[in-house]
Amino acid sequence: MNDELTKHEYWDELYNTKQTAWDIGYPSTPLKEYIDQLTDKSISILIPGCGHGYEAEYLLQQGFTKVTVADLSPVLTARLADKLSDYNGQQLTIITGDFFALTGQYDLILEQTFFCALPPELRPNYVQQMHKLLKPGGKLAGVLFDRSFEGGPPFGGSRAAYEPLFSPTFNLRVLAPCYNSIKPRSGVELFIIAQKD
Repeated sequence: MNDELTKHEYWDELYNTKQTAWDIGYPSTPLKEYIDQLTDKSISILIPGCGHGYEAEYLLQQGFTKVTVADLSPVLTARLADKLSDYNGQQLTIITGDFFALTGQYDLILEQTFFCALPPELRPNYVQQMHKLLKPGGKLAGVLFDRSFEGGPPFGGSRAAYEPLFSPTFNLRVLAPCYNSIKPRSGVELFIIAQKD
């Protein structure tokens, strides 16, 4: 099963059959409110495992000019290219492919239901790749689950598990319970801000 999670066919099938229980249909409140306090609209932002791209669309609507989204599923990225055609190739770059093969450097990477979709054995690789993709001083910011799940995806975790995973590589600026989660996720989300020194 875990090998399947890293293949685009697995995700194409979920999107084609609308088996997307994680999809809330709009930007998650913790990320929206984080975006709302960003003042520099020219920073380069990456959203890996972008799904339907609600956060990306919100960023573009707020006037951000360098947004990149990446997803393994060509079904999904084709839909995004169509949905966000007014921005695509200008303020928006859409990449179809494996997160672990991405190159480039960004000021900010937003995390929203991507970490929890990866098999847990890939988490150390995730941390290293995030570090590589950030510019010096850049930040990884977003939401991690603070609960366990039967099977997966999603795969859960806890603050006690995340701290030793991130802190050797990043300056963990924030790893705290979300105070503004949507109701179904209230009490089971942590907000992370991890900075590359």
